[in-house]
Amino acid sequence: MLHFTNKELHGSVEPIRSPTVEKLVERTFEIPPDVVIRRLPLYARSLRYLLQEGITSVSSQDLGSRINVTAAQIRKDLSYFGEFGKQGIGYDVEKLLGHIERILGLHQEWRVALVGIGHLGEAIARYEGFRSQGVAITALFDADPRKVGTVLNDLTIQGLDRLHSIIHDQDIRMAVIAVPANHAQEVADQLVSAGVKAILSYAPTVVQVPAGVWVRYIDPVAIIHSLTYYLARDEAGMSTATIIDEDE
Repeated sequence: MLHFTNKELHGSVEPIRSPTVEKLVERTFEIPPDVVIRRLPLYARSLRYLLQEGITSVSSQDLGSRINVTAAQIRKDLSYFGEFGKQGIGYDVEKLLGHIERILGLHQEWRVALVGIGHLGEAIARYEGFRSQGVAITALFDADPRKVGTVLNDLTIQGLDRLHSIIHDQDIRMAVIAVPANHAQEVADQLVSAGVKAILSYAPTVVQVPAGVWVRYIDPVAIIHSLTYYLARDEAGMSTATIIDEDE
């Protein structure tokens, strides 16, 4: 409840919030950290598996064990968006999945443009898992004139000269980049200019985008190198702490 101080008739009136209301308002407008947003799809995937297994209720402990996240972390993550479970009862799997899908915007289908139809791009274009998860690749682009005009997965590959008009006509706001590193920035600039606001890049380089555009990166080589670190450490018989001490 808001409390007001009385001032003179023509004076200002200032609201005074109780501590409880202050905390509630502050929490309501708190922006979830990006790491929380990254975990939400993992929660949704696990909840889908639970439904397939015929499980209708799950505790935060059981849900966390499936994705290696603590029960406390799950409760904290979900608290950014409301109250979804009951202590001692757990979460209704179907309802929680519905809430998370709405938070992620999966109540609608998102059109996606794919730029770069090499071996990787072709595999991405043929992947059937996107459409079942609320994502549809509806436009393909490549700079190679030998590929332009050919059909892949029922879509005609277009030249980059048509990128802006097609993205505008289809109201596409998300794109996948699967081009060599030396062309990634140029392609990203074209996509942003056309109105794309979210980019998934497979190019092994960082692209610069303006504020308000989100970029995620998938670099298989970099990921593999992060694993070779552990293999090299084990072969050398060293712990992480030992290697750090030597560097110092």
